[in-house]
Amino acid sequence: MVNVLIVYGTRYGAAESTAKDIADVLQDDGFHVKAVDAKAEKLGDIADYQLIIVGSGIQNHKWTEESEKFLKRFSEKLREKKLALFVCCGDAHPLTEKEEEKTKIVQEARRKYLEEKAAKYGLNPVAMGLFGGIYNFNKMPWWSRKFMQPLKKQLEAEGFKEAKSGIYDTRDLQAIRNWTKELVRK
Repeated sequence: MVNVLIVYGTRYGAAESTAKDIADVLQDDGFHVKAVDAKAEKLGDIADYQLIIVGSGIQNHKWTEESEKFLKRFSEKLREKKLALFVCCGDAHPLTEKEEEKTKIVQEARRKYLEEKAAKYGLNPVAMGLFGGIYNFNKMPWWSRKFMQPLKKQLEAEGFKEAKSGIYDTRDLQAIRNWTKELVRK
């Protein structure tokens, strides 16, 4: 049986929920999966895992501190493993009407948050996933909520409805499942 480790850092729940969705698909395909919130649990060793998936939410153009520390700490060992990276961020679904602008924003996010992160630590992932994020206005500081208020109208104009009061989920769950199934094939 293949052992898979999923390590994630999350702020508003997108990376955590995505990690759980990935774990469900992998378990359905017969993999033994351990999902770890990098903030809640510090790992001492990764030797028992054949595939490691590291994910993060993006805020202020940065990975979560915990996921970043995991990549830095285990970068040498991760070079010897099958590795996949994913991020959840708003740039996966840019809120603009111009298609060429959307494409440019998505390409820039992939480069900045995935390709550059892998290069920074000398990693060669077999897969990199760029998924939407969760906007949780309930967890934002008051000043951020005030600044981000116009975003609610943009989200709704793009077809994203409140999942719960104050929470907008821009992830495409089927795309996450498809990415995971493609990862299994690799």
